[in-house]
Amino acid sequence: METLLFLENHYIPEQSTYALVVGLILVLFSFMATRRLAIYPGKAQNVMEVILGGFDSLVNETMGHEGRKYFPLIATIGLFILVSNLIGLVPGFESPTANINTNAAMAIIVFLSTHVVGVMNHGFKYFKQFMGPVGWLTPLMLPIEVISHISRPLSLTFRLFGNIKGEDIVLLVVLFLVPYLVPIPVFILMIFTSLVQTLVFMLLAMMYIAGAISEGH
Repeated sequence: METLLFLENHYIPEQSTYALVVGLILVLFSFMATRRLAIYPGKAQNVMEVILGGFDSLVNETMGHEGRKYFPLIATIGLFILVSNLIGLVPGFESPTANINTNAAMAIIVFLSTHVVGVMNHGFKYFKQFMGPVGWLTPLMLPIEVISHISRPLSLTFRLFGNIKGEDIVLLVVLFLVPYLVPIPVFILMIFTSLVQTLVFMLLAMMYIAGAISEGH
């Protein structure tokens, strides 16, 4: 009886449902793009190659040749955020990235990955950066460095949340005021915002990880 009650009262949060939908869309599109790989690609393969090629160039330009090993992480986050942002433009759907919990989860993954990469490349000497250049500055530098690093996931979370949530609110207002004829410029602006916010999140993630790789002290 307790199990039945638990199942009856259990529900999946709305943002998790939309996140699963986004995941299924990416899996389906990936399957369509790779099931028949050819030298002369079809439409699905061509679109995926263009997107991933752009991501690859961005990773190489931002992180250098060492960034190639982190391409799967950056590309996965980028694709998820891009589709999540755009799906909110479809009437009846809501962007998973318009929920702070979704963004916090991705920001925490980037935060943890940054320090794991730092330890993998420099050992536990990586944490000396929190102590400052000389020992007598440690009491001053330690809280500054800790706050600086903690602010990173907060910045990633709230920047993406604020922009996409605001975008969804604007869309709802426009649909309410003009339900049968949504102005095309509004949609173009929202698509542009979705792309920009995807690139911003990816760039910041790459900069944080690249900083951990090149951390000399």
